[in-house]
Amino acid sequence: MGVMKRVSTIFRAKANKQLDRLEDPRETLDYSYQTQLELLQKVRRGVADVATSRKRVELQMNQLVQTTGKLDRQARDSLAAGREDLAREALSRKAGVQSQLTDLQTQYSSLQGEEEKLTAASSRLQAKVDAFRVRKETIKATYTAAEATTRINEVFTGISEEMSDVGLAVQRAEDKTEQMKARAGAIDELMASGALTDALGPPPDDIQAELDRMGATHGIDAELERMKAELAGGEAPKEIAGSAGQDDSSVGQPSGTSFQKEQPGSGGA
Repeated sequence: MGVMKRVSTIFRAKANKQLDRLEDPRETLDYSYQTQLELLQKVRRGVADVATSRKRVELQMNQLVQTTGKLDRQARDSLAAGREDLAREALSRKAGVQSQLTDLQTQYSSLQGEEEKLTAASSRLQAKVDAFRVRKETIKATYTAAEATTRINEVFTGISEEMSDVGLAVQRAEDKTEQMKARAGAIDELMASGALTDALGPPPDDIQAELDRMGATHGIDAELERMKAELAGGEAPKEIAGSAGQDDSSVGQPSGTSFQKEQPGSGGA
């Protein structure tokens, strides 16, 4: 029993959760309002039935009143005609009709009181239904506004399922675009280096490929020579400045060869 009770409790809890998720308060309010209208309609039909019964009793009472008057006249006429026996019979019937009339009057009063009670109940129920209708519409409007606000906020914050799907789709499109761009660049580089060839283009030319490589090598050699020349041009001013200092010192002091040529008698001795 303990296990079955737990299973039953779990089942009811999960069923209640699912029903609560599926429940729409607006639909529940409309259903309650419809139920109250049906109840009000039943009360009104009850009032109508009681009023019909009261009216039927009233008609019977009127008929009995007429019968009582007729029997009273017959009794008087019979007594005037010297027929006391007929007058007695008429008065006897009149007494029976009056007894029925008394019962109908009691029934009529009861039906009239019941009709008044049902009419008052119908009026109170009508007022409650009208008040519930106003409250129902107010709650529905408030719920609809809150639901719309929630959806708008979810859209703006990007937490709604629709916006999440859109964001994921955009992210996937961007990733695929970057992947395709990288693949295209890699293929272009491979084709430029000769690692891949165009299947629809002309067959590869080995001589042209060798010339292209030589041209690329020549460009690299020319760039290397240019850089060496730039470096050599930066050191040349220092060498020129050093040679200029040596020339100045040689101008201030005559060389030994010229001095020896000017000595007298150096050649004659």
